[in-house]
Amino acid sequence: MEETIQFTLNKKPVSVTTDSDRKLLWVLRTDFALTGAKYGCGIGMCGCCTVLLDDESVRSCQTPLKQVAGKKVTTIEGLADGDTLHPLQQAFVAHDALHCGYCTPGIIMGAYDLLKRKPHPTEYEILQGMDGNLCRCGSHVRVVAAIQSAAEAMKGGRP
Repeated sequence: MEETIQFTLNKKPVSVTTDSDRKLLWVLRTDFALTGAKYGCGIGMCGCCTVLLDDESVRSCQTPLKQVAGKKVTTIEGLADGDTLHPLQQAFVAHDALHCGYCTPGIIMGAYDLLKRKPHPTEYEILQGMDGNLCRCGSHVRVVAAIQSAAEAMKGGRP
């Protein structure tokens, strides 16, 4: 059933009239031309579509639009502060943890949620926390280093 859903997207109020059961991923990509979140597995297992919903990571391929009504959605495009990259984004560049880049936005958004919950994660906690994000390029060692570097850059502060 079509309805108008209002929410905050990357710090800006937006509204969209569409089927309220439509998945957030497709609304972001099609209606708002935000292509950072990617379609991977379509069942919420790979993490390519990860975005933040009220600062907690969710799989946008599994999130019906009606669940975001009145809430705050942040995509990889909204993580930076204008032209200034977020410390996680900077760390991924500095550690060459991007490889092909397909999974990177989802990994960064998942890492944001991890660092919010655990500002000083151990390597093991990072590996556990990022277990749901798949990367076929094999840049896992650099991803861990980037997350550790970002945690240090943020001095344990909230992302």
